[in-house]
Amino acid sequence: MLTIPQDLDLDRLRAAFPSLQGGTAYFDSPGGTQTPIPVADAIRDALIAPLANRGALTAAARNADDIVEACRAAFGDFLHVQADTVVFGRSSTALTFDFSRALARTWRPGDEVVVTRLDHNANVEPWVIAAERAGATVRTADFDPATGELPVGAVVEQLSDRTRLVAVTAASNLIGTMPDVRDIADAAHRVGALVFVDGVHYAAHALVDVPALGADLFTCSPYKFMGPHCGVLTARRDLLEDLVPDRLATSADVVPERFELGTLPYELMAGATAAVDFLAAAVPGDGTRRDRLATSVEAFDRHETALRQRIEEGLQNFPRLTLHSRAARRSPTLFVSLDDRREHALSEFLAQRDINAPSGHFYARDASRHLGLGDAGALRIGLAPYSSAADADRLLAAIGDHLDGDGGPAGAAR
Repeated sequence: MLTIPQDLDLDRLRAAFPSLQGGTAYFDSPGGTQTPIPVADAIRDALIAPLANRGALTAAARNADDIVEACRAAFGDFLHVQADTVVFGRSSTALTFDFSRALARTWRPGDEVVVTRLDHNANVEPWVIAAERAGATVRTADFDPATGELPVGAVVEQLSDRTRLVAVTAASNLIGTMPDVRDIADAAHRVGALVFVDGVHYAAHALVDVPALGADLFTCSPYKFMGPHCGVLTARRDLLEDLVPDRLATSADVVPERFELGTLPYELMAGATAAVDFLAAAVPGDGTRRDRLATSVEAFDRHETALRQRIEEGLQNFPRLTLHSRAARRSPTLFVSLDDRREHALSEFLAQRDINAPSGHFYARDASRHLGLGDAGALRIGLAPYSSAADADRLLAAIGDHLDGDGGPAGAAR
């Protein structure tokens, strides 16, 4: 029987999301979560208050400056880094491309870059393109399709004294696998390589501690954890000071502003700060914002894990389904294929019942192919802190109805 953690008031949490009141069950959170009222209010308040380019002369300029500084501080707490190492951009993909160009300026023909087949393509293709332009070689570490695991040894096998960078995900957005990033980073550092960690999916389900992960660079997307659509990147300060990015000659040449192209999205930054504060206040707790984030994330993890296990147990009743999310440590994200490969039809059936669970490869195309699912991918079921037991039961019942109507037998899963 599912039990909700005592310290997570799910009804109170869900009440903050107007989109949940329409009755839709959202299992599409890996692609972006729903937005709570405080985040929307913060965006609105920023836009209707006096606002101008950053400065100190007018109230409008000071408001912009305050928003930027507050957001850097919030993500300093969220990522456990210094606030002045937090860089903002249009998206994590855009930031990764920006930094791949800057880093590639230090590469030479014969240098090597390591990527993994587990990753979202946004943490693969920017490095492939940058390597090609620099004359560097790209080496790929494979995950085990049978277990969903990315062994540390698979990455170590690709390392050499020519390795300049290792790009790895902290959590697969496709099958949820959370590799041992720290051990991978330690191995990469032993050969003198930098480590770029894609934390977009990870940050939605874990308490992020960038130094503890051993990441030299780390990126995430606030819209995956209740915030607006923008990207965040942090890196070691010495690295930020040494890199030479493309920028206007008239723009600021200080860290972190030298990496932020043009005027910052002040209203989105206000919303991103509100998202961090919303998460920190979601579960009663004392201490610093970082302490309160830890309390909330722990409760979210217990809740999401219980729901994931409930859904996994229910899926065992459908022998036509194959669950590809199998790693020992993984996020509450389930990737499911059908024996007739008609996952899109199942997704459409669920949508007709106001259950959002899309199908596809979700930009982790290489991972989908490695699983034998090709470019079509499969059905992804993703949980968020606001997911409920009623949502899970509706999902399982609807899957059962679809398979029964399509001639699917009942019984034990494969």
